[in-house]
Amino acid sequence: MKKAKVIYDKEFVIGQVDKKIYGSFLEHMGRAIYTGIYEPDHPQADEMGFRKDVLELVRKLNVPIVRYPGGNFVSGYNWEDGVGPKERRPRRLELAWRAIETNEVGVNEFIEWAKRANTSVMMTVNLGTRGIDAARNLVEYCNFPGGTYYSDLRRQHGYQQPHNIKVWCLGNEMDGDWQIGHKTAHEYGRIARETAKVMKWVDPSIELVAAGSSGPKMPTFPEWEAIVLDHTYDLVDYVSLHVYYGNPEKDTKNFVAKSLEMEEFIKTVISTIDYVKAKKRSKKVVNISFDEWNVWYHAHLEGKDQKAEPWVQIRAIAEEDYVFEDAILVGCMLIALLKHCDRVKIACMAQLVNVIAPITTVKGGIAYRQVIYYPFMHAANFGHGVALLPKVNSPKYDSKDFTDVPYIETVATYNEEKNEITVFAVNRDLEEEMQVEFKLDGFEGFEVVEHIVYESDDIYKGNTQDKPDNVVPHKGGNSKIEGNVLTSILPKFSWNVIRLKKKEN
Repeated sequence: MKKAKVIYDKEFVIGQVDKKIYGSFLEHMGRAIYTGIYEPDHPQADEMGFRKDVLELVRKLNVPIVRYPGGNFVSGYNWEDGVGPKERRPRRLELAWRAIETNEVGVNEFIEWAKRANTSVMMTVNLGTRGIDAARNLVEYCNFPGGTYYSDLRRQHGYQQPHNIKVWCLGNEMDGDWQIGHKTAHEYGRIARETAKVMKWVDPSIELVAAGSSGPKMPTFPEWEAIVLDHTYDLVDYVSLHVYYGNPEKDTKNFVAKSLEMEEFIKTVISTIDYVKAKKRSKKVVNISFDEWNVWYHAHLEGKDQKAEPWVQIRAIAEEDYVFEDAILVGCMLIALLKHCDRVKIACMAQLVNVIAPITTVKGGIAYRQVIYYPFMHAANFGHGVALLPKVNSPKYDSKDFTDVPYIETVATYNEEKNEITVFAVNRDLEEEMQVEFKLDGFEGFEVVEHIVYESDDIYKGNTQDKPDNVVPHKGGNSKIEGNVLTSILPKFSWNVIRLKKKEN
């Protein structure tokens, strides 16, 4: 059996884990909204048309914030179309995803859904076809108490109290030529700055996210961040990162190492932020909102997207049938985010329902968990407090794009308030289990509460409508602790959650 050693020290803290690192995303794309969270004629629809079965699955994920309404969609969106009486709302051509938008769900409905899902809203403004005026009006509509045109309009629409949305994105992926209103870095930096300025004049308490690069392979990366932040540094609180990974080559060893690229992406953006900070002689720290991340390639590779009929209201696109190897990479990506939680303060798995999502619905039928649901649920429910710096001595391998990939990927969190430690660990080895010795320096008197294991006899197995519980985690993993040394057997190619609690005297 291969062996690895990991040291965690109570004093070696990466940073406080902001609960918003477990955020998600819902866009008016495909079936994310319509027949996803909203299906008025479904047997489990509530009085507003929201699916209660979906709400239950979302609540179990413990998602603290959801980005809305896009995504590429937002760059052609008029927010005014989605407020007021539904019978007066216009039907629009939705150019980003080639669909018909009926505007049945808009700002107020989504905020109502968020309340029912026990989450908050991260609102995105349109800096594609629109700009300063529409953005300031939307902040006024959402956050100003009353006595002005847009705040009183909200009150006329039945919402007497302001929505108090605290996090706002300044557009979406403006570096991409696929984006409606695509801009150069200087063009975007200027409009983002002027928009940020007036949004904060309307509500000084809000936090703002500048649109960073759409991925580390963009030709303008990282110069984009340097230029945009040169314009906006004093007004924004975060810069966004987006990345998606796929495995069309069926090279699993290379695929599950891609979280290392994600970490390099984060490090490069931190360096760029801090360069601008130094250049401006600023004391302000701008952090990262990694507000789109996931595995995304199955639907296109399998030809499902190409067969989706355009210019209909419900166009089923980007519906990934995830397999177990995707769940392992998602686990590694969650660990990557936690390993940089000192600067990554917001992150959003994209998306939440049907579209590249942990939850899938059947129109008129069931809602079920994709295999990627479980690592996300475990992290969001147990990964709180501070993240501890892992010092890992693990066997390694090389793959097509990476050298010295550790078989063991791990991070731990310590929740002092609850006196709990949670160790998250992935064994990337496709062939062998691994014995890992975790030395927990500074932690005495802890006992193992549970060791959750997520494994599969087939890495290409997933959950389906007919077999919604085909691949699920189980308890009873092999972990024992003596003194401050935790010894765990991690099954081959597995996601592990080892929870420890201080013994009561």
